[in-house]
Amino acid sequence: MTATPSQPLPRLIATDLDGTLLCPGGGVSPRTAAALTAAERAGVQVVFVTGRPPRWMAQVSAHIGGHGVAICSNGGAVVDVRRGELLRTYPLAAADALTVVQLLRAELPGSAFAFEFPGGFAREDGYQLRMWGSDEPHAVAPAELLLADGQVQGLFKLLVKHPELDPDAFLGKAREVAGRYVEITRSSPFALLEISALGVTKASTLADWCHAEGIDRSEVVAFGDMPNDLEMLAWAGSAYAVANAHPEVLAAVAQHTVSNEQDGVAAVLERLLGLEPLDRQG
Repeated sequence: MTATPSQPLPRLIATDLDGTLLCPGGGVSPRTAAALTAAERAGVQVVFVTGRPPRWMAQVSAHIGGHGVAICSNGGAVVDVRRGELLRTYPLAAADALTVVQLLRAELPGSAFAFEFPGGFAREDGYQLRMWGSDEPHAVAPAELLLADGQVQGLFKLLVKHPELDPDAFLGKAREVAGRYVEITRSSPFALLEISALGVTKASTLADWCHAEGIDRSEVVAFGDMPNDLEMLAWAGSAYAVANAHPEVLAAVAQHTVSNEQDGVAAVLERLLGLEPLDRQG
């Protein structure tokens, strides 16, 4: 059974993954999968816009691989999810990365650095891995050495961890110290900063993608939950924060949906498409 859509269909759905589209376990619920499929069948393009690096997309490709394109690393890279192909990157100059490393190391002692680039990733010994990738071969050396010897060519994401600082305080201080050189944001529950080239955000790369596709921002509906989503949510013609979003996101975004655990993205898509929720169908 279907209902009548409450408003004109968007041309593109732009959704964050972790904490927004994905279940807490990292998968996609049957209801959300059905909503995404229905959107594409209705002619709506689905683009995933995530802080994850391209190499982490393999973790969710079984769930989302059929839906095409992912903007990764907060706008630093664009990936064809179906083929696992890196389409484009927006690199951070090594000189700017080195400046930021030096500034943050001096002003925020205890900071440790890691790098995402087309060839993989590299890190300092003090940058402890808490998620996927610890078993992948990678270089481990001081950040200054990794930048100086060219091991991180094409760098599109610089990461910084701190063992003690509050995540929001860490972000605020880092922006104060180095925000004129790069974009600095965060999406993790612990003190982890995500840094890209100045001007490169989820919004900027999504705007580039939409321009190439002939899609106006007014035709985009976006979903997110963390500070790294704010620019995208502000740029899109229509935007929703999931109920579990960071307080700053909830305050900045007028439209809210239920949490990712309750299929918040699917709930909005069903309404836009005029569909009954999956558990009510049949």
